[in-house]
Amino acid sequence: MPEPRRERADAARNRAAILAAAEELLVANGPDHVSLERVAQAAGVGKATVFHRFGSRSGLMRALMEDRVRKLTETIETGPPPLGPGAPATDRLLAFLDAVVDLATRNAALVAAYEKAAGEERQAGDVYQYWHRHVSGLIAQARSGLDAELLAHILLGALHSDLVVHLVRRGDTDRLRTTLHELVGSLLAPKAR
Repeated sequence: MPEPRRERADAARNRAAILAAAEELLVANGPDHVSLERVAQAAGVGKATVFHRFGSRSGLMRALMEDRVRKLTETIETGPPPLGPGAPATDRLLAFLDAVVDLATRNAALVAAYEKAAGEERQAGDVYQYWHRHVSGLIAQARSGLDAELLAHILLGALHSDLVVHLVRRGDTDRLRTTLHELVGSLLAPKAR
């Protein structure tokens, strides 16, 4: 993901207040009841400030999601194994999937709002593009001869399904993790000769 540009102190404060207000409204009211106007009011800024900063509700949800993903990205790039460098590719992929499930579990309302706001544009976003490069690279390292690019789309697409959202909301994340581990284990197991 691109490095964020430096902000003026007042702009950084406004951004933090807007993101915090959006998150609070998401948790309290659900994704269908968060508008730019309500976020602006809760953040103590004008609606024009929110609109100028984020462009739309979709832009606001994307920024909030990217804020949550930034720490995960740092761990992928420089953190300890198995999520960070230094572990076998299969272990890193499993750790990544676990981390995404954890992110979704801790931020269920945000994920739902982000998915709804991003719609078909999700795959063009920086987060998805970064995750896709990471996952496809790990698949290619773990087992050559597979269509790593397509398999990465399929794995990431599975994480965006209504079933996954349903499992996360009802607290069935252990089942989700176990099944993802079984799927990756089967997929990346050495081919029998």
